[in-house]
Amino acid sequence: MPQPAPHHHENPPHGAAGHDHHAMMTGDFRKRFYVTLILTVPVLLLSPMIQHWLRVNWGFPGSKWLLFALSTVLFVYGGWPFLKGLAEELKARNPGMMTLVGFAISVAYIYSAATVFGLPGMDFFWELATLILIMLLGHWIEMTSVAGASKELELLVKLMPSTAHLLHGDHVMEVETGALKKDDVILVKPGEKIAADGWVEEGQSAVNESMLTGESRPVEKHTGDKVIAGAINGNGALRVKVTHGSAESYLSQVIQLVNDAQRSKSRTQLLADKAARWLTVIAIAAGLITFAAWYFSGSTLAFAIERMVTVIVICCPHALGLAVPLVVAKSTSMAARQGLLIKNRTAFENARKITTLVFDKTGTLTVGQFAVVRHGSLDKNLPDDEVLRLAYALEQGSEHPIATGIVQKAKEMGLTAEKAENITAITGKGITATVNGRKVSVVSPNALAEQPEAIRAGETLVYVQQDGRTAGYIALSDKVRPESAEAIRILQGQQIKTVLLTGDNQTVAESVSRELGMDQYFAEVLPHEKLEKIVSLQQAGEYVAMTGDGVNDAPALAKADVGIAVGSGSDVAAETADIVLVNSNPKDVANLVLFGKATYRKMIQNLAWATGYNIVALPLAAGVLSGMGILLSPAAGAVLMSVSTIVVAINAGMLKIRD
Repeated sequence: MPQPAPHHHENPPHGAAGHDHHAMMTGDFRKRFYVTLILTVPVLLLSPMIQHWLRVNWGFPGSKWLLFALSTVLFVYGGWPFLKGLAEELKARNPGMMTLVGFAISVAYIYSAATVFGLPGMDFFWELATLILIMLLGHWIEMTSVAGASKELELLVKLMPSTAHLLHGDHVMEVETGALKKDDVILVKPGEKIAADGWVEEGQSAVNESMLTGESRPVEKHTGDKVIAGAINGNGALRVKVTHGSAESYLSQVIQLVNDAQRSKSRTQLLADKAARWLTVIAIAAGLITFAAWYFSGSTLAFAIERMVTVIVICCPHALGLAVPLVVAKSTSMAARQGLLIKNRTAFENARKITTLVFDKTGTLTVGQFAVVRHGSLDKNLPDDEVLRLAYALEQGSEHPIATGIVQKAKEMGLTAEKAENITAITGKGITATVNGRKVSVVSPNALAEQPEAIRAGETLVYVQQDGRTAGYIALSDKVRPESAEAIRILQGQQIKTVLLTGDNQTVAESVSRELGMDQYFAEVLPHEKLEKIVSLQQAGEYVAMTGDGVNDAPALAKADVGIAVGSGSDVAAETADIVLVNSNPKDVANLVLFGKATYRKMIQNLAWATGYNIVALPLAAGVLSGMGILLSPAAGAVLMSVSTIVVAINAGMLKIRD
């Protein structure tokens, strides 16, 4: 995935700018609603129909002209958002909800105005007023609900502090966060938010990263540890060396990913959009047919127009148009706060189809922290510790978990590493270099024709070679994560097969697979062979999700139906994955699957409600039950339309990570 375009927090990212615009629109609807409410009261009191119902007569010379004037102001001011929307949708040749409402209020106003100037019939200015009033209220409530659906993204934006304490020797300067650059040193005081990604140069503290990674417990940070912008510092002061500016920070990338995902359209949303367009056409056609049916069957022009307006209003496809976008906004921003970053909406929703979930082992199902449990020489002229020292020389610059374990053990034993030159990685097999003029390699067992040392259960074995001869071995062990067993149990409870795919040896793979109760395992698999395993599972009819670290697993992640990069930390822009999990917790994978299913379920519920509502509402609006005394006014139609939209918004708002 290309790196997100830079943006600084003094200039709010898309999410913040979008929120400000949304807030302005919400305020505008609120103001128009209150003005319309005030104008509606005299319109109701001056309307002959209302006076007839109340059995009063408040008429006076010129009252009909005052009623007309008030209704005109109400039509232009209160109806402006709908009239403007009507013009914009027709100009774009994309008729929708605004087209329907704008058309309905225009017909109601023009007909009523015509009666004032002599057309036989009774006006329904009062219905026009109540229709506009209810439509404004519905939009105001709905926009408030929409804003609530994206509040998690707004919270993410607010996580970044506006200023930072920049250190110049012993001098502290207050600077804008956006001005920080690589290698700056900042002071983070107790209780403050960390202003930039970096590593701890001095100090010790517990840092709360829950809003960024979903990790509920504070994480202890010491000298050399990485910290993330937006995390909240605990009781200790930290000196942090900045690794990059705010535009490239983990938090900025998360915000960009969330914005991109919320703007992307899945197949479900495209289906809903298509249905909404068709409903607009059907509503207009149904309105015209309803008008013709009533008028030519002998009803008055006013009654026929009223039925047409009611049909058009009640069939507005607003609920259908919002059914999916509201769930998208809610799910994407909620997931980001839990460390689940959705890059591909369709893949996320397709979590419901997964039949097989393939796990990489190291760092996902296991802790990923290898410790040397034994080592020895296979050359009588070479001391046991010399085997470890040679491996130390090659591995000291590597961040691979096995290398980290070897380096840690060598340091604990006080060994001194020789200088290694011409270091070269052997893909899927190990590493080779020159040490004191001799060629030294550290390789996995599958790089050897035969294995001179037996592998014990749960161990990972590497061999140290010197000038082509096997000089010794180092055995390491990695603990299975305590959350792994529950993750496998949850997935199997969803009828999803679990498969272990690892470059480790058969003994280790079998041991981990058996301990966790997994359905299948593949051991000693090289990176290019992982792709082949994914393909073979797909050819067997499985819908496959693959979890990996996004680097050596890239081909397999790209080929899988759903690619999940795990343990990416601040490197959120994993190239080939559909979904990025910030932590390496296997329960996050299970939660992702459950959340994907819950999200899709909410979308279908909303679509079913929005579609079913229109199937029932249209005949009622057309007056098919008028013989039974059931007849909806345009205002009642507007109420029902608004209620359907609010129901969709509330249902989307009830989405949970663990539904």
